[in-house]
Amino acid sequence: METSEEEEEELTYTWSRETLPRVMKIVSTRLPQRDLISLLLVSPWLHRTLISHPSLWLVLDFREMNKAGDILVAALSLSRYHNLKHINLEFAQDIEDIHLEVLRSKNLESLNLNGCQKISDRGIEAITSCCPKLKVFSIYWNVRVTDVGIKNLVESCKHIIDLNLSGCKNISDKSLQFVADNYRDLRSLNLTRCVKLTDGGLQQMLSKCSSLQSLNLYALSTLTDKAYKKMSNLSLLSFLDLCGAQNLSDEGLSCIATCKNLITLNLTWCVRITDMGVIAIAEGCTALEFLSLFGIVGVTDKSLEVLSRFCSNQISTLDVNGCVGIKRRSRDELLKLFPNLRCFKVHS
Repeated sequence: METSEEEEEELTYTWSRETLPRVMKIVSTRLPQRDLISLLLVSPWLHRTLISHPSLWLVLDFREMNKAGDILVAALSLSRYHNLKHINLEFAQDIEDIHLEVLRSKNLESLNLNGCQKISDRGIEAITSCCPKLKVFSIYWNVRVTDVGIKNLVESCKHIIDLNLSGCKNISDKSLQFVADNYRDLRSLNLTRCVKLTDGGLQQMLSKCSSLQSLNLYALSTLTDKAYKKMSNLSLLSFLDLCGAQNLSDEGLSCIATCKNLITLNLTWCVRITDMGVIAIAEGCTALEFLSLFGIVGVTDKSLEVLSRFCSNQISTLDVNGCVGIKRRSRDELLKLFPNLRCFKVHS
């Protein structure tokens, strides 16, 4: 049965005005933000439908985008972003302090400034002073931010639980003191390559931030057991990266072994470690799923046997590349030791 021209127009009208908006409302929650913005151009009805749902406009993702600073300013002038909660500017180009000064989002909960190397203490002060609800802050690979910027952060944003300062080479123990005094409930901290930090600063932080679940100290080779022993305070710790901890000894590792909830432990290039330290970890951290012993020549098959005894059903990834005291094994032999092993790396 053929439809008349008027009926076809009515069907098209209904589809555009009612059906399409309803479908897109459902689909849009699963789309990247850039695709969601493109949908605004499909039809006036769809535009109105999407704009009328504030929950769709809680995120601004300008990751790796060129001229991101000007685009950010333009976006923040739109009413639909007044309840903004998350901003991702990771490796975005052309972001400067002046672009952050326009942000007035009291509901902002997470801000990613990773790789935005033009941001300085001025920008940190501008953005944190008006975002009291901020919980997640990341500013990886920034050499302009100093202790002054971290001081502004902790004074304005009291609810941070996830802090990434990886590669911020100009922060010192003062920053760790600010963190220790203000963020007792901190859950995740990344201090990779923060080369000015010392045992004293880390001890202060570890003594007070006992709620840490994730701690990354990658490539901090000057730290010693004085700091590592304080990790025994971290009963909730599940992720620990100590790659390159050249001064970590078996004694320090034995203190870390009291962190019974550890799931991921990276000991790559912790060259002073021997079987004694690994055995302590095996006996204490029985929930361990990922362990890297890469480059540790003092570890032998004895460690593997004890790990199998205490962690056999949990470990899925074990890296012993460069551990010349550990012999090669067939896949079947490995699975007898670690039934759930998915990745095993051994020296060539």
